[in-house]
Amino acid sequence: MKVLVVEDDRTVGQFVQRGLEEQRYQVDLVGEGGEGLERASQTSYDVIVLDLRLPVMSGIEVLRTLRDRGIATPVLVLTAQDAVESKVQALRTGADDYVTKPFAFEELLARVEALGRRPIEIVPPVLQVADLVVDTGAHEVRRDDQVIELTPKEYTVLEYLARNAPRVMSRTLITEYAWDYHFDPGTNIVDVVINRLRKKVDHGHSPKLIHTIRGVGYALKAE
Repeated sequence: MKVLVVEDDRTVGQFVQRGLEEQRYQVDLVGEGGEGLERASQTSYDVIVLDLRLPVMSGIEVLRTLRDRGIATPVLVLTAQDAVESKVQALRTGADDYVTKPFAFEELLARVEALGRRPIEIVPPVLQVADLVVDTGAHEVRRDDQVIELTPKEYTVLEYLARNAPRVMSRTLITEYAWDYHFDPGTNIVDVVINRLRKKVDHGHSPKLIHTIRGVGYALKAE
């Protein structure tokens, strides 16, 4: 198997690389998120071992961008962040498995082997709900074949709703995905973004696609 290890701690990275190479894996090791994203986007790997705390680009940003581009390579998150919230965020963003530091190499190896045997699910780069099209590769949104200009956060929230349509997504899940907890949870920022999206996505169109489920959250569906 061919494995990409993205780890900024050189000691840990070389330890993982050496251990995998002893098992006859081909291993590439990089030390920052931007280079990791570039390698993962340009080269076909069987598994990616990804740290979360990375320079240039965080592991969560790398993971989200890979999934947005339709790259479905299995990702094993390897990090010192052992809080439940960090695990849930990584898994919901697209990670396939999660190992916390310090770790036993035997466990890491077993999990890499398991991911390498798993059939890769091809993630569709284009999401569609009624006549709304979200091109996750180009980060372009169209409705009735007309391009809709969105801010980065507006796009992120809409893409999340489209990827999970027609499920109802709570404000908590939306904020975890779109803001990575980097905001005051007491604000109404989600409602503000949803209102802006309604004006851009639903105004002048039928049917209305962005729905509020009171006391629960929001859903994107044609009803």
